[in-house]
Order: sequence, then C-alpha cells, then structure tokens
Amino acid sequence: MGGFVYLDSVIVPISLFFTIGYHAYLWHNLKHKPSVTSIGINMLKRRAWLRELNQARDDKKGMLAVQSLRNTLMFTILIASVTIIVTLSLAALTNNAFNANRLLTSSDLFGSQSGRIMVLKFGSASIFLVASFLCSSMAVGYLVDANFLINAIGEFTPASGYTEAVVERGFTLAVVGNRVLCIAFPLLLWMFGPLPVALSSLGLVWALYELDFVPAFST
Repeated sequence: MGGFVYLDSVIVPISLFFTIGYHAYLWHNLKHKPSVTSIGINMLKRRAWLRELNQARDDKKGMLAVQSLRNTLMFTILIASVTIIVTLSLAALTNNAFNANRLLTSSDLFGSQSGRIMVLKFGSASIFLVASFLCSSMAVGYLVDANFLINAIGEFTPASGYTEAVVERGFTLAVVGNRVLCIAFPLLLWMFGPLPVALSSLGLVWALYELDFVPAFST
C-alpha cells in the first residue's frame, strides 16, 4: 500500500526528466545537425527567404512576408491565451483542491494526497504555464516588430541582419512557449496520480519525435 504512495517521488521526476531530456537532445541536433529536424529546416528556409527578400526589394514580397508572419503571430497569441486561461482555471481549482482530494484517497493509484504534495502538483504546473505565457508574450512582441522591419528592409539595408535576428528570436520564443505548454499538460494530470503522468509523457515524446525529426528518405 505504501509503495503506491511513493510512486510520486519516483515516476513523476523520471517522466519530467525524460521529457526535458528529449528536448535537450532536440536542441543538440538543432545546433549541430539542423537539417535532420523540422525546426532546423524551417530556420534555414527563413534565413534564405529573408536574404532573398533583401536582395529583391519587392513590395509585393514584403506584403506576402507580413501575411506569412501573421499566421505564426495568431498561433502564438492563441498559445498565450490558452496558457493564461488554464492558469486561471488551475488557480480556481486549487481553492477547492483540499476538499476534493478526499474523492481520490480511495485508491493508492492516485498517489499521495497530502497537503505538501497537492501544493507541489499545482505549483509545478503553474510554473510551466506561467513560463509558457511569458515566452509566448515575448514572441508576440518580436513578431510584431519583425512585421515593421521586413517592410523597411529595402529602404534601410543595414537593418537586414537585425531583422533576421528579430525574426529568429520571435520564432524561437514561440516554439519554446509551445513546448513548455506541452510539458505542463502531463503535470496537470498529476492530480489523477503518477501513472497518467508517465503515460502522457511517453505519448508526448513519441508525438513530438514524429513531428520534430525528418525521416531519412532514400534516394
């Protein structure tokens, strides 16, 4: 009976380190072999696209660039909105958590329901949600600045390198905000026990691996 209670201190940290370790592996491949990841390929394409836009200096391409950034901007705003809504919902749920945890004490599979563990469950999820909101909000600011800089890239040529840096920062923060939100969802399932955390972490890593890494096609 006591073994199930201690699953919180074993399975949850392993699941969290597994998810973070996958993103460390992804970052390593992105820095050294960007062509094997979808994020790296998109990054290389954006850089080539901005250089071509700087050389062409076409108003129509500039307008197309702004419209293309608008899609990423809207997605980032959606991520920021989702994180703040979930954070507020989590805060409202925390007020009744200590009364509702009596419903989960009938089985040890739900893990420990002590006061400290409940605070740790909601606190860890809240930290990741707030971090996701912060990254998404900063990404929105960078992408809004990128819209103005792209339109002025033909009039002020020395700003091309700065424009590329701003665009990359915006996209990078958008990706980080999205991934931190993905990591927060398994922690939200922690209130139902450590086993849902482990299963959701495995499913999350498998789904992200299929999205992040480009399959090696034979010639």
